[in-house]
Amino acid sequence: MTTQNPSQAQSGLVATLGRWDLTTLVVNTVIGGGIFGLPMLVAGLVGTSSLLAYIAAAAGIGIIVFCFAEVSAQFRSAGGPYLYAREAFGPFVGLQVGWVTWLMRISAMGANANLFVMYLGTFWTPAQTGVVRWTIITALFAIPTIINVRGVKQGASTSNLLVAAKLVPLLVFVGVGLFFLRPGNFTSWSSGHGHWLRPVLLLIFAFGGFDNAVLPASEMRDPSKDTPFALLAGMAVVTVVYLLIQLVFQGTVPAGTATAQPLATAAEHFLGKPGAWLMAVGAMVSVWGWFAATMLGTPRLTFALGEHGDFPRIFAAVHPRFRTPYVSILLYAGLGWVLALSGSFEWNASLSAVARLLTYGTTCAALPVFRQRNPSATVFRAPAGYLMPGLGAAFCVILLTQMGRLEFVVLAATVLLAAATWFWSRRFFIPSDQ
Repeated sequence: MTTQNPSQAQSGLVATLGRWDLTTLVVNTVIGGGIFGLPMLVAGLVGTSSLLAYIAAAAGIGIIVFCFAEVSAQFRSAGGPYLYAREAFGPFVGLQVGWVTWLMRISAMGANANLFVMYLGTFWTPAQTGVVRWTIITALFAIPTIINVRGVKQGASTSNLLVAAKLVPLLVFVGVGLFFLRPGNFTSWSSGHGHWLRPVLLLIFAFGGFDNAVLPASEMRDPSKDTPFALLAGMAVVTVVYLLIQLVFQGTVPAGTATAQPLATAAEHFLGKPGAWLMAVGAMVSVWGWFAATMLGTPRLTFALGEHGDFPRIFAAVHPRFRTPYVSILLYAGLGWVLALSGSFEWNASLSAVARLLTYGTTCAALPVFRQRNPSATVFRAPAGYLMPGLGAAFCVILLTQMGRLEFVVLAATVLLAAATWFWSRRFFIPSDQ
């Protein structure tokens, strides 16, 4: 079954995204600011076993990515996990997933914006305080918002350009750092405290975000073939880069080093001060690239909610000149800006990871539903039969046990708000597709 929603033909959006646009969108969204801030946190929790934590997170995410590759190949309308849940389990569950996905993307914006300011502080200390911080975060949101309102192709071109710009400093870091590894540095880290699930949960923030690439399906030329390729190829690149980054960090920085900028600190050990500056610039470019990618993908979620009558129709508005969902873009940017100003990197990262697990687990659960509806569909198939979605859902449930009280409260409030929205929409709207 390839779901061809009638709204696609009537949406007014332009199908212009190709296979490589989507692949770079995956890499650009996943490699954001997280990898510039997490190596120290992970090493502090599990020490010399940190590479195993990365492998565990990559394996769990890999299972989920295979499930996404199969499910996303069957849809040609915008919405991603929200649309999958809606088609598999009905409008109520779909709306819950839509709200949680939105929370995930907004909190990720908050985390990355704070990391940008943190690394800018390497050059300019006032960047982290007061009106200067407010101005920087505002500009960080405003520029990609304007670019994406003006056209999807402009947004995709910006994302593609910034992928290359963000990978260069990371490849320099890995390529040079591998020659300066010292076994003594790596073994100086303790074996950790056995808190395996916590670092894996944090790494879900670093490995997550690939779902952003499936959101603008209405603007893809051939999603049935291009999304599976983009998801699998993009995540393979990300996994290799992440493992090498953690290896270089722990092999060049001895235990006991206090830093909130782990890659800059590591680069300073083997490249001196210019190395620290290079990684600080790399972190800022990486965050900027992530913003370009998320501004391209995530607003299509609220656009889809508006299309289906689960949000007010204004969210499905298309700009008469630029043919973009400008209301959804502006709303997403505005809420992310508020969360960026009010929260820290680690809290936003944890909240985003917890929200991701709910949306990812629901998509894994939806896969068997679509297989049973159309077992002969000629689309990409995840290997290992029904074992793959079962393992993916179990992985998400296990990690959800690691959420803190505040994350639970925010997540519960989001679910309740989604339920209230559902009842409201059923009272005042008759969805166009029902």
